[in-house]
Amino acid sequence: MKKTYGLVLAALCLGLAACSSGTGASKAAAGGGNGDGTPKTLRIGYQLIPNGDLVVKDRKWLEQALPHTKITWSRFDSGGDVNTAMIAGSLDIGLAGSSPVTKGLSAPLNITYKVPWIFDVIGENEALVAREATSVTALRGKKIATPFSSTSHYSLLAALRDAGLAESDVKIIDLEPQDVQAAWQRGDIDAAYVWTPVLGTLEKTGKVLITSKDLAAKGKVTADLAVVRTEFADRYPKALTTWLQQQDRAVELIRGDRDGAAAAVGRQLNLPPAEAARQIDQLILLDGEQQAGPEYLGTAAKPGAFAQTLHSTAQFLKAQNQLPSVPALSVFQQGLATKELGDAFPS
Repeated sequence: MKKTYGLVLAALCLGLAACSSGTGASKAAAGGGNGDGTPKTLRIGYQLIPNGDLVVKDRKWLEQALPHTKITWSRFDSGGDVNTAMIAGSLDIGLAGSSPVTKGLSAPLNITYKVPWIFDVIGENEALVAREATSVTALRGKKIATPFSSTSHYSLLAALRDAGLAESDVKIIDLEPQDVQAAWQRGDIDAAYVWTPVLGTLEKTGKVLITSKDLAAKGKVTADLAVVRTEFADRYPKALTTWLQQQDRAVELIRGDRDGAAAAVGRQLNLPPAEAARQIDQLILLDGEQQAGPEYLGTAAKPGAFAQTLHSTAQFLKAQNQLPSVPALSVFQQGLATKELGDAFPS
């Protein structure tokens, strides 16, 4: 953790080419703006998580709402990879879990981005699954896979600590979700903490020991967050407002037309609508009004309690030697894009 920021940045950027799949993130800058105050290009990093972001993508709402902007969707497998792309300047908006965002806002990364939206509060869609063990304590000496620097990694460490196990009591292996599934099928690992849709595959032959919903009840809340480059938010507020409003529209569709939303998410995940609906129900989704409330992001005048959630996450990560130091609470308060959220949903 004593590397200089420049060395960290260089190492992250070297790995950028291998961190995304699908269309791939462009390394070019956003390409300037249109005469109407919108960007010529909006580069979005998404993940295969059954929330409103996949509805927006499937329905092509952004393409319709920003007709003069080229929307580029790039698939990423973890929030750590999104952080890498943000540092390299190859994304404008991305999805990352609360644990990698906490790291992103902290030293040594200090990424110049902020959180304008909570895609979902993680529930039963992330869990610790074991092949034979019937309790977390029974995992002592076992191999457990999870994507490092992800919300699953954070939750795994919290689950081990809650069960009285140290990280050194098990062997934790860093694998992306698709690699977790392959390792499970080969019998190379004894357990895994991972999210859907891979979680659903593991559940067929394994036993769920604890979920992120269980951990949230114990104070270890995790969430999937949007991050927007600060430079982009400042330069193109109209585009960010439009993006926020489409995300809110997706939450309303999920609440009001479950079948239609499940069909959209199912197409993106290559799942039957019934299974997509089941996975959507494992998440807590918030509309714009809720997000601007005191329990979550809050307002520019009064940042919400979610800043404290990120601060608590940083404290936990520091205790696990995942961060060199814990930033002040104000760092996370300033990391919430409350003004932009208020502009999109004025009270």
